[in-house]
Amino acid sequence: MKKYFGFEEYGTNYRTEFAAGMTTFLAMAYILFVNPATLALVGIEELPEGVTRMDQEAVFAATAIAAAVGSLLMGFVAKYPVVLAPGMGLNAFFSYTVILGYGIPWETALAGVLASGIIFIILTLTGLRERIINAIPGNLKLAVGAGIGLYIAFIGMQNAGIVVGNDATLVALGDITSPTVLLTVFGLIISVILLTVGVKAGIFFGMILTAIVGMLFGLVPVPSGINEVVSGVPSMAPTFGQAFLHFGDIFTIEMLVVILTFLFVDFFDTAGTLVAVANQAGLMKDNKLPRASKALFSDSAATVVGATLGTSTTTSYVESTAGVGVGGRTGFTAVVAAGFFLLALFFSPLLSVVTAEVTAPALIIVGVLMSSALKNIDWDQFEIAVPAFLTILAMPLSYSIATGIAIGFIFYPITMILKGRAKEIHPIMYGLFVIFVLYFLFLS
Repeated sequence: MKKYFGFEEYGTNYRTEFAAGMTTFLAMAYILFVNPATLALVGIEELPEGVTRMDQEAVFAATAIAAAVGSLLMGFVAKYPVVLAPGMGLNAFFSYTVILGYGIPWETALAGVLASGIIFIILTLTGLRERIINAIPGNLKLAVGAGIGLYIAFIGMQNAGIVVGNDATLVALGDITSPTVLLTVFGLIISVILLTVGVKAGIFFGMILTAIVGMLFGLVPVPSGINEVVSGVPSMAPTFGQAFLHFGDIFTIEMLVVILTFLFVDFFDTAGTLVAVANQAGLMKDNKLPRASKALFSDSAATVVGATLGTSTTTSYVESTAGVGVGGRTGFTAVVAAGFFLLALFFSPLLSVVTAEVTAPALIIVGVLMSSALKNIDWDQFEIAVPAFLTILAMPLSYSIATGIAIGFIFYPITMILKGRAKEIHPIMYGLFVIFVLYFLFLS
């Protein structure tokens, strides 16, 4: 095992890799509870006609297993200390845009995730993936990431009641004296403190402390016995295989845009995360990512597995840098984290104590972290600033990641052509321009 992962080459050992794997798991363990709550639309009282909720326990199991399988693939195939799990942002798009906004059944949405994963695999194996990524301007990639951050934070505030609807102004500040709102504010403050002082798993520990305080004040259900803390592995029967059964429902313009959104965001997340982790771990060689195709294949295969089990897009997590920070350098780090995700399968009863008020701080903080991309956008060039700004602004205001991407990708060719920079526009961007124009015409 030591030889396979190259412990000597990277100057590491079992103890260091185990500590790194555990650290990464703790840094991203919040997804085990946030993802089921998001996909099951916890906190949303009314659903569109004909749309049902996903089974929360089934999604919990799918989340843990998809994370474990994806991390094992990344560890054994690509040999990177990168851990995977269903991605934040894409799960919000899946639930709040595709299901709530478009009224598309979750079974069809899963089929869209499956299709995006299959396309991702094909693009990776054929080498077309790099061409597509290079065709999309870096500033728009940054804008997409920042816009998703604002969108996630807005959802977190809405779920907690910090932001509420208002007939006169569309949105307004909620009742900040409400006990549940105060619980979310407490969780946000605690999480911010933990992260500020350098606690890698600050989001996860913040959720634990928030749940405990919620139980003390009667705002969160208190487990009455060990069976409400630990139990057998939940059944995935309600979600397993639904993506295949509804695959024939994806051949519409609306679902084409949904699939493209899944694909684009996963592209950006994966590429950015792999480079960030590899740079921190000192794994880059001549400014290139060794075994890049294997890492990309692992990521896309994990999406296919996750969709089959019953969860939104599975992707590489930037929280993997937490494990690298304590010495993780090889794929064994990812293997250890995968083991912890499998162990977590037995703790599904805790879903009852992780309410919307407990998960909201995690959404807000992840939004803060993703919005850091704003600083790297070239705001001095107006032809760049306009599509970037509209991409970012449209996501939270339209309650749709896809709409934000569509508006930005429509305005980019227009402003660039008017500025006399038409030669800098890749032909793929013109194709996307046409697709997104048709998307809006279809919606109208």
